[in-house]
Amino acid sequence: MKHQFNILDNLGELRGFTMEGMISKLGLAASAVSILGSVYIYFVQADEMLGVFVGLWAPTLILFSQEIEKLMD
Repeated sequence: MKHQFNILDNLGELRGFTMEGMISKLGLAASAVSILGSVYIYFVQADEMLGVFVGLWAPTLILFSQEIEKLMD
């Protein structure tokens, strides 16, 4: 499994960027979308329970992406 990640890293370096930190950035972006979606659902759609549920995914997405990043190292 470690070998597959090295292949992905090498492909990224050929294109001018590295994979290091990309998973964490993706998790941060997904959590921001979750928060914005939560606010929209809570206030605009007036579905308070669904808004809270969607908002609770933000920390989960951040922690999950950080753990994936650690496993890749």
